[in-house]
Amino acid sequence: MWRYVATRLLQGAAVIFLVATATFLILRLTPGNPIDVLVGEAEVTPEQVAGIKQLWGLDRPWYEQYLTWLGNMARGNFGVSVIRTGVPVGTMLAQAAPVTITLNIAALVASVAIAIPVGILAGIRRYSALDYLGTVGATLGVALPSFWVSLMAIILFAVKLRWLPPFGLHSWSGYILPAAVLATEQTAVLTRMMRGSVASVLHQDYVRTGRAKGLPEAAVVLRHAVRNALLPVITVLGYRMAFLLSGTIIVETVFALPGIGRLLTDSVYHLDYQVVQAIALLLAVIVVVANIATDLVYALVDPRIRIG
Repeated sequence: MWRYVATRLLQGAAVIFLVATATFLILRLTPGNPIDVLVGEAEVTPEQVAGIKQLWGLDRPWYEQYLTWLGNMARGNFGVSVIRTGVPVGTMLAQAAPVTITLNIAALVASVAIAIPVGILAGIRRYSALDYLGTVGATLGVALPSFWVSLMAIILFAVKLRWLPPFGLHSWSGYILPAAVLATEQTAVLTRMMRGSVASVLHQDYVRTGRAKGLPEAAVVLRHAVRNALLPVITVLGYRMAFLLSGTIIVETVFALPGIGRLLTDSVYHLDYQVVQAIALLLAVIVVVANIATDLVYALVDPRIRIG
């Protein structure tokens, strides 16, 4: 097992390195530079611009900038923001991370709490009104874009009904709408997966054997069917982390939340290289770790799988 974990960690490190390198190169190929954004319409001399570039190391060749940045990353130094002069990138991430973490945990907990029981009931009662309703809801949840759902939620619950704030985090209620929007697609995917998985395992021999032994239907479903039906759901849940993080970028921007997603969009707009590179690296690490953790949990849940 340790050999497998070591192999996956090496593969994950290679993926993170490739993501970091690609992000660095793409940013350098983007038209413009952060100095132009920083200076704006102010009247500065070419000498002053050259001095600013030298201060931030932007006057050096791209490969020297890359090696310097890579060395800083290896030491855990994310650098300093160009636009927010003098503010360390690590400080900016530390300020924005709690918002994004809280939002993602709330969305994940809500989606699992809704999708698992609804999917189980829909799988047991196939072709019932509940099954059809769940299928329609899951289809809409996957099909509707998150930015549209966010805008409709703001119009309905914030503007019309005035139940919740339309944007910002003035109180804990500011998390409700964005978390609900994030959980919509996640709930839809997990519900469809759980429904199909439960429906398929109900016809397996071990389920029929449990019924033949005279076990109560609830025990047959919960002990035999649901446990095995959860296996593909666990796998999908880990891989959905990437989609949840990408959805956070849109949702945080629409709801004006001071999280990592909005920090990323603002940094891309202002060409703040250090911040964008740090966030891309952080998201890559999260996705890789989530995938490795999913594989390990899958092996623990399914005794038929042995990692050697």
